[in-house]
Amino acid sequence: MFLSMELKEFLKVATKRERADVAVACSDSVSYLYQIAGEHRYASPWMATQIERQTRVVADLSDGRLEPVPRASMVRHPEIFYDVGLRENTQETGGDDDGTR
Repeated sequence: MFLSMELKEFLKVATKRERADVAVACSDSVSYLYQIAGEHRYASPWMATQIERQTRVVADLSDGRLEPVPRASMVRHPEIFYDVGLRENTQETGGDDDGTR
């Protein structure tokens, strides 16, 4: 199980190379990541998901120094991510939207 940290803290603790790796993987700049971290901008759902995935990769390589950044912490309306897991589980078990089979 992963713990998580805010993007601002992640960027503060990460090395210059680690910050660059996240930015390149997201097809953006470190400066833009700082704008998102400072809440001057909000990430799109796609960008937030990319940042979450890449920070997880970088965190895995950091020997516990870093933790992944949750995507819901970087978007204007985090509720868009709240039931994503529920929808995926329902589709896997064959349930319908109304809860019947």
